[in-house]
Amino acid sequence: MKTIRIGTGAGFSGDRVEPAVDLAQHGDIDYLVFECLAERTIALAQQAKMRDPDAGFDPLLERRMRAVLPVCHEKSIRVISNMGAANPVAAARHTVAIARELGLTGLRVAAVLGDDVLDILSPDEFHITETAATLRDFKKQVVSANAYLGSGGIVDALAAGADVILTGRAADPAMFLAPQIFEFDWKMDDWTLLGRGTLVGHLLECGGQITGGYFADPGLKDVPDLARLGFPIAEVSADGNAVITKLEGSGGCVTAATCKEQLLYEVHDPKKYIQPDVVADFSGVRIEEIGPDRVAISGGDGSPRTGSLKVSIGYIDSCIGEGQISYAGPGAVARGQLALDILDQRLALAGIDYEEKRGELIGVNSIMTNADMAGVPPNEVRLRFVVRTDDLASAARIGEEVESLYLNGPAGGGGVTKTAREIVAIVSGLLPEHHVQTRFEMMEA
Repeated sequence: MKTIRIGTGAGFSGDRVEPAVDLAQHGDIDYLVFECLAERTIALAQQAKMRDPDAGFDPLLERRMRAVLPVCHEKSIRVISNMGAANPVAAARHTVAIARELGLTGLRVAAVLGDDVLDILSPDEFHITETAATLRDFKKQVVSANAYLGSGGIVDALAAGADVILTGRAADPAMFLAPQIFEFDWKMDDWTLLGRGTLVGHLLECGGQITGGYFADPGLKDVPDLARLGFPIAEVSADGNAVITKLEGSGGCVTAATCKEQLLYEVHDPKKYIQPDVVADFSGVRIEEIGPDRVAISGGDGSPRTGSLKVSIGYIDSCIGEGQISYAGPGAVARGQLALDILDQRLALAGIDYEEKRGELIGVNSIMTNADMAGVPPNEVRLRFVVRTDDLASAARIGEEVESLYLNGPAGGGGVTKTAREIVAIVSGLLPEHHVQTRFEMMEA
């Protein structure tokens, strides 16, 4: 039975670059997939594109492409990624320019388009799931609206001979499902195979999570050599079943436990994992360790897709002002609490309007608010004071008030940091898939 090998080059925008290079050089892979786009990431990318029409793609695209294109071109490894973010065409042009600079003639780069649906949403008919309001009634500044595309555009680009495919907002598993559909000639209504291919994509999409990252817990779940964590490879058969593994000698581990944790990661209903291509069913999945760092995955299934696409709406929610300062030595907790009390009073005295505030001592009450302080209190704390406001100028005042504690607050404060920023938040809704037209543009080095 024919098999293909798919490697994960990244599980998020800021992921390491070296493991992807290792996979390309030594992984004997056919495809290298970089999953780099989160819900807020694309809204931030849209803001960057509004400031500069040639921007809006992943900030690490150039570094990654320079690192992997030469070896991928040499070994005929095809690259798929959502690093196109808000501007797949600009990302493709930039990749072509890099390829030319590296002397990689004949490299074909495709930009998959169609996810940007801001201009086609009906203000009166599109409903926001979280509020049940229409888009017209949503009283926020919307900066982006992107539909989660399925695998179709990527499959078409592969069939047209693309060596590198850059998308915007595609469903994460779809980038891994597409090469399986293309290589094995699966039908787009074979729900079992599409469900199995989606299962493979879901297991691979978060990169190092399935090889021991975000898993390790010393003494409970020990993972070797995390500093050299290897990224996963799926050996996929034409029947959609797969073996998850990693490079021999790389750090981390692939076990039944790492695979089970990733299987359930961000899944609301394992029997109905709704994706653009299929409603995947993970409830009958079998996971079996068949060797060191080799786990067989089988038993995935699926049912017909819903006919709707999730749309992620990015909007300007508010502004956040934040300041931090440290206190150390005897009485650090008491001095930190005094500083928080001062900041509370300063909000009123300075006349700063705000929607929400939070003051905390990191390590004391920032996460576990009922922390047991009956024993010896810590001899160092980090104060964090954060306020949500309507405007950036008011947000900037928060960090200034924290900084003023240097000379106007308790003894021994130091290490102040301060920030003020707009907050891009996300809501979502559903759009009938027939409203979305997917296409690709091909370029060649």
